[in-house]
Amino acid sequence: MALLTPLFAFLYHLPQVYKWLLKPYYVASLFMSVAFLAVRKTPGICDRLATQREDGNSCDFDWREVEILMFLSAIVMMKNRRAITVEQHVGNIILFSKVANVILFFRLDIRMGLLYLTLCIVFLMTCKPPLYMGPEYIKYFSDKTIDDELARDGRVTWIVEFFANWSPECQSFASVYADLSLKYNCAGLKFGKVDIGRYGEVSKKYKVSASPLSKQLPSLVLFQGGKEVMRRPQVDKKGRAVSWSFTEENIIREFNLNELYQKSKKLSKTRGDKVSPAPFPECP
Repeated sequence: MALLTPLFAFLYHLPQVYKWLLKPYYVASLFMSVAFLAVRKTPGICDRLATQREDGNSCDFDWREVEILMFLSAIVMMKNRRAITVEQHVGNIILFSKVANVILFFRLDIRMGLLYLTLCIVFLMTCKPPLYMGPEYIKYFSDKTIDDELARDGRVTWIVEFFANWSPECQSFASVYADLSLKYNCAGLKFGKVDIGRYGEVSKKYKVSASPLSKQLPSLVLFQGGKEVMRRPQVDKKGRAVSWSFTEENIIREFNLNELYQKSKKLSKTRGDKVSPAPFPECP
C-alpha cells in the first residue's frame, strides 16, 4: 500500500509532473539522484571502479550496494506514507536518492564522496524548489498588517497559515491551501498567510515556532472576532507539535469549512477586498 499510493498519485498528476521535471531545479535534482547509477553503469568509467562482486564485474552493483539501495527504498516508502501531495512524494524520492548517493560514493572512493557531497551542499545553498504560482484567493500579511486586518471586522472568520519559504512542508502545502481558498473564500470567510521566517515578531506573538526542529510549520489558525479559536497542529504542554496530516479532507473536517461557508452567506455581498491575484469572490 505504501508503494501503490505514491504510484497512483504520480499517474493521476502525470501532466503536472512533466511540467515540474522540465524546471531547472528538478532537472538538476534528477541528474544528481542518478549520479551513482550513471557512474556505475557507464562503460569506460565503471571499468576503473572497485567492486566486491565475486565475478569481478565492476559495472554492476555488488551485494553491499544493493543492500544500501534497498534500505533507502524502504525509508522512502515509509516517509511517503505521510506525504499528501505529488511534490512531497517527488521531493522525498530526490532527497533520499541523494543520501544514498553520498553513502555509495564515500564507500566507493572518499574523493568521489567528498566531491559529490560538495556538489549537494552548493546545490542546496543556490537552488530552491519552485514556489507555487497558481490561482488563489489569499491575502498575504506582514508584521504591520496582520493585527489590524484580523480585528477590522468581527463578523469575518479568518484562516491564517503561518509558514516559512524555506520549509519543504510549507512549499508542498501551498497548492492544497490555494485550492481551499478557491473553494471556500467568501465575504465572511477569508484566507491569509504570513511568513514567520521573515517576520520574527509575528512568530513570537502567535506562538508559532519557526525552528526546523519544532514541526509547527505549516500552522493553520482559525480566528473569529480577531481571536484565535483553534489551530492545527496543536501544541502540547511541552511546546511540541502534535502530529497532524495537512490533507484537504482533514482541514475541511477539523475547521468545519462547509458550515463556516454557509454562515458566511449572511454577510453583505457588496463588500470588496483587494487581494492578489484577483478580488475575493462573492458568496453565491
